[in-house]
Amino acid sequence: MHAPDSTAAPRVVTTDEYAPFPLTSDPARWSLRRSVVDTASGPVVVHARPGDHPVLFLHGVAGSWTTWTPLLDAADGHPSRGVVLLDLPGWGSSPAPARPLSVDDAVAVVSEVLDALGLASVDVVGHSMGAFIGMHLAVTAPERTRSVALVSGTTFAGIDAARHPLRGAVTLPAFTLLRAGLAVTRNAALPLLRASDRIGLLRLLAAPVFTHVRRLDRSVLDAFVEELRPAAFLAAARTGAGYDTERWRAVSCPVVAISGRDDVFARASDLDGLRRVVPQARTVLLDDCGHFAHVEHPAAVVRAVADAAVSGTAAASRTPPGDAEPRRSR
Repeated sequence: MHAPDSTAAPRVVTTDEYAPFPLTSDPARWSLRRSVVDTASGPVVVHARPGDHPVLFLHGVAGSWTTWTPLLDAADGHPSRGVVLLDLPGWGSSPAPARPLSVDDAVAVVSEVLDALGLASVDVVGHSMGAFIGMHLAVTAPERTRSVALVSGTTFAGIDAARHPLRGAVTLPAFTLLRAGLAVTRNAALPLLRASDRIGLLRLLAAPVFTHVRRLDRSVLDAFVEELRPAAFLAAARTGAGYDTERWRAVSCPVVAISGRDDVFARASDLDGLRRVVPQARTVLLDDCGHFAHVEHPAAVVRAVADAAVSGTAAASRTPPGDAEPRRSR
């Protein structure tokens, strides 16, 4: 758990079942077609389905396209929407790039994928690092970004902890300890995690990240181990440390941020910080939820994301937004 937060951030109490869906790697379930797009950072594996008002999903540092499958289950596959899920270079089935991926590199990859799919604009949904990339896409390519949904986004507190590790040891101890541990173990981190799994300690190690680790389907824990990329995590932390969040003031599209009260990689005050920089941002703080809101409470995330997407589509067409409203705070 992170240190007590003095900010009286509003809460959303969800009664949804905790982590109701497993992760799956079967794209046919949602009529997704697998393809490989050549980008300047290397080949990128994409799972996509054509359709109106496409949604782009961007995973975090311990994820791949499959991290979003619980949300797809909760949304019945988004049957009326186009869907784009990609494995960023170095994650999932996409080979590692020649050099660590910067946030500018990641946005360039996303743009190349959208070009290859013939998509002019998308609603962006990003988890953790993916949320960071989504916001940078909205800054650098606003014409491509109808809306952004930050799901357990790594923002102000994470950036501050990356810049000031000693202070981070107090404000975000789990993030700071993980970063230090990966810096020491590096390529040995994954064998150590697999060894901990064999002796029954994996759930204990994953407990800070999920509110109820013992309720998770085994597929979630397997992905947590196999998708973690130590070098990429460290590179993402370095990129975050040098990022100027004042750039987000240029974001003009609808933005919604969904965070968990128990998120050890963020603080509730991050939502206040986002509203200061992006005044139109809507925020949702979920109780009983850690760093993987889309896995832990996918139905609540679907409701919040739908609100941003409706607003983004309405803004793009210059018509008033619809009535779809999640339980949210301002």
